[in-house]
Amino acid sequence: MMAGMRAPAGATATAGLMNAAGASIGTAAFTQGPTGVLVQIEATGLTPGWHGVHIHATGQCAAPFTSAGGHVNHHDPKAPHGLLNAGGPDDGDMPNIYAGSDGVVKAQIFTPLVRLAAEGPGQPLLDADGSSIVIHANADDQTSQPIGGAGDRVACGVVAEG
Repeated sequence: MMAGMRAPAGATATAGLMNAAGASIGTAAFTQGPTGVLVQIEATGLTPGWHGVHIHATGQCAAPFTSAGGHVNHHDPKAPHGLLNAGGPDDGDMPNIYAGSDGVVKAQIFTPLVRLAAEGPGQPLLDADGSSIVIHANADDQTSQPIGGAGDRVACGVVAEG
């Protein structure tokens, strides 16, 4: 991110999260801030423990969610995966989320790597082919390629304006 770049704050988007069976399991709410996006995730039915969560480049969620494509990572050359990778992170990387023993997740994550606004720092989420948020079966180790060992895609939601 270039120093001093800011986006107009206030734009919002949502993603209804669904599991591989097509059942609704929660939501992800996105709010634009001046230097990035706050993502609030509320979900149920996940296996207890840590889960990788990433922003993917395509706004499609057909199970097994490979239609969501790879991470938002439009730079050339592309950055390697991982918040702890010396050459990374790619723009779709986010911290892990934790599901309690009841399978419920409530989390807020801030990422300066994406944006809802038409201008400002980060990769645009509301571009021509959209974007999606994907929750993985396992924790992301934040260094190994291509997805930090996060495993299968177990939930997905298409990011939609408003």
